Amino acid sequence: MSTLIHQRVAQANAGTNPRVIARVRSGWLVMGDRQVVSGYCLLLPDPVVSDLNALQGAARGAFLSDMIEAGEALLATTGAARINYEILGNLEPALHAHLFPRYRDEPAELRTRPIWFYDWEAARPFDPQTDRPFMEALAAELTRRGLTA
Repeated sequence: MSTLIHQRVAQANAGTNPRVIARVRSGWLVMGDRQVVSGYCLLLPDPVVSDLNALQGAARGAFLSDMIEAGEALLATTGAARINYEILGNLEPALHAHLFPRYRDEPAELRTRPIWFYDWEAARPFDPQTDRPFMEALAAELTRRGLTA
């Protein structure tokens, strides 16, 4: 099966995915297509598997550890109040984890709601030039923490 996740991982391996922040043990940390909140990232496993239960032993632990450690680096880089983590896979049936920084200054009516209540169509699209400084700062924080592969 070829999903968007498969395509993005193939692009990351080929060096043609502009959203790549860094290679980590379990895969790739990338920017979200729409920055519904500033710093929205995804962790994509490499190799791609169907879901979390398809990973076994050390691979499962590495993915979950990378997800949490990437969240810690996101906290340090963004100054967010917290990180929301989601693994869904309903639309794209391949494992990927969403990492959403959540901020104290989000609109009151959205601050405590799931991120999916935001207007995704109105969100700023990823832009390689605009997002480059953030990506470099996050990559440096990941490297400082020993998380890059």
